[in-house]
Amino acid sequence: MTTPSAASSASATATPTATPSAGPIAGPSATPSAGPAPAATGARTGRTRILLTGMSAVGKSTIVGLLRERGLAAVDLDDGCTTESVGLPGEVLWLEDRVREVLDSPEDVLFVAGCASNQGRFHDDFDQIVLLSAPPDVVRQRLRDRLTNPFGKTPEEEVKVLADQAEVEPLLRRAADHEIVTTGSPEDAVAELLEVIGVAPGRAPEVGGSVAGRERAR
Repeated sequence: MTTPSAASSASATATPTATPSAGPIAGPSATPSAGPAPAATGARTGRTRILLTGMSAVGKSTIVGLLRERGLAAVDLDDGCTTESVGLPGEVLWLEDRVREVLDSPEDVLFVAGCASNQGRFHDDFDQIVLLSAPPDVVRQRLRDRLTNPFGKTPEEEVKVLADQAEVEPLLRRAADHEIVTTGSPEDAVAELLEVIGVAPGRAPEVGGSVAGRERAR
């Protein structure tokens, strides 16, 4: 098991890949061993940035698609904003310059979905962090059934995902402002998401509770 700090220190030599060969194996406690943190963007510019995080097969990409169908701005960072670290196969990292560009986009409200070893460097850029989760047996079945992502189809990959879930998900939960269990329909998960963060037609997102929650997690 590679530690978050080791994964983050490898980012300087990482090469881009749009589809990492393995899921994330480190959580928001990751702290880079060197280099300045990215400049904060989201909450400090008056624009609202909401992170949707969670392990493989919890529905991040599906929810991004449904948010877009509702006319909301949503980005899946797996699409061109991640890399697999050199020397640490399977360790997923965010490409920090590209993620910063996403966060600096002009949308007033932006949902960003992803999970990577170095995501903790960006947590202060988000007004709210929402953990999407599902029980291990549900994750196992989704890995076997899904057609949009080849990762998790082999027995070895399935074991890895479930081991990562047991180790990393508690770290994600500790940093999250809200948790949504995605065992119902994707539409139900989106409705709960919009309710808990206070997004509705004609109403701005409610961001007042996020800072306190994150302080408790530290």
